Amino acid sequence: MSNPAVQSALAAAQFRLQFPQSLATYDDYATAQKTVDFLSDEGFPVQNCMIVGTDLKQMERITGRLTTGRVALNGALSGLWLGLFVGLLFSFFGTGNVLAEIVSTMLLGLLFGVIWSLVGFSMQRGQRDFSSVTQVIATKYEVLVEHKVAAQARETLAKLPGALPNPFA
Repeated sequence: MSNPAVQSALAAAQFRLQFPQSLATYDDYATAQKTVDFLSDEGFPVQNCMIVGTDLKQMERITGRLTTGRVALNGALSGLWLGLFVGLLFSFFGTGNVLAEIVSTMLLGLLFGVIWSLVGFSMQRGQRDFSSVTQVIATKYEVLVEHKVAAQARETLAKLPGALPNPFA
């Protein structure tokens, strides 16, 4: 059995550079990725690089209005799936009529899903009667490199077609 604290420390160590220096900053991830790919193609030790998304923003896209009917339908479908899953599990270990077990658990799941979703919706009291999807995105992407190879990275990056002159040369 592994220790979660040790796993967390190991994961954090993967995302650390010693004395990182900024190589370049871009408005999109694809350009930052292209920079690291170019460095790799040129033989640069890219294990000394990291792409960091900065200036994080939370975006929420409203996908529709929630009505009692829509909430009940979504709850019914969710409950139906849960009932099907439970019914299939019961059918593996039961000795009775398999079809009856599956259908009955689906109906119970449907009923449970409708009730559960309507109760939750009514408890919100109109505070949030819309559905949405949320995502956190970065607005800038910075390529960082280890300090010991920063000069080599800048020299290599200067060879990139369309690159600006190296101000550190």
